[in-house]
Amino acid sequence: MEMNEFTLQRIVAMEAAFDRTAAAVKNLMEALDAYETVRVDIDRLTDYLDSGAWREDFEADEAGFVPGDLKRGVLSEDALYNLLGDIVSLHEQMQEICGD
Repeated sequence: MEMNEFTLQRIVAMEAAFDRTAAAVKNLMEALDAYETVRVDIDRLTDYLDSGAWREDFEADEAGFVPGDLKRGVLSEDALYNLLGDIVSLHEQMQEICGD
């Protein structure tokens, strides 16, 4: 069998595809491991929003009872809702990718 230019180009292209895929898989596995560690936090945040506790904390902040120097991005009107919506979208995307 003789090595021709087409064979070399194919090998180079497949090697590049292999490298991109290996890197993406490694990154995704690391990201999924990190995501798995915050699953409890996701449940806590969902419960926080759904229970009414978020509304109480938001109103306390609006009334000036929360110190101004306290980090409280979770109380912005859209941030938590949008984050939880992004999680739903992420789950849908993962199901789509996996073919479920």
